[in-house]
Amino acid sequence: MAQPISKRRWRVLALIACAATALGACASRGGSASPRAAPSIPTAGPIDLARFMGDWYVIAHVPTWPERAAFNAVESYSLREDGRIATRFRYRHGGFDAPVNTMHPVGTVRPGSGNAVWDMQFLWPFQAEYVIAELSADGQRTLIARSDRDYAWLMARTPQISPQAYDEAMASLRALGYDLQKVRRVPQRWPE
Repeated sequence: MAQPISKRRWRVLALIACAATALGACASRGGSASPRAAPSIPTAGPIDLARFMGDWYVIAHVPTWPERAAFNAVESYSLREDGRIATRFRYRHGGFDAPVNTMHPVGTVRPGSGNAVWDMQFLWPFQAEYVIAELSADGQRTLIARSDRDYAWLMARTPQISPQAYDEAMASLRALGYDLQKVRRVPQRWPE
């Protein structure tokens, strides 16, 4: 009989998956820690970074491997003293009652991008592209995309958005070249 996988082993597997994702993203974009070409995704820039910081509920995504079964996913950003962006991604894997998993990548804003293109680092020295493709006028919803059209995130300041706002975001993803069959709605139930 197979042994259950411990929480520590899940974290190690998630870290390996994130590293593999970052490595694949870097290889496909020809990058490492050095500056990269401009994204092939339009940006929402310029972005007021101070206003963008804080908690964002993940409403839907084209998920990376670790987040394929995420519940109550929340991405939180805060500016560090060195100008980089501390990120905390927390979620429950597989259900609302599952333990909370947390990842802590660090974002670096690409110069000249109007703060709309970041490089997210899960494992040094590899960085993955992160493009703020849309930001609502009220700053309550954002759409994060990638030039490879492999991952995407629709996030909001609240755990639920209107059906109209969701449909508009999906239309935007489609217009960016994403396959909507790959989009997963993230279950959100609050308070926890």
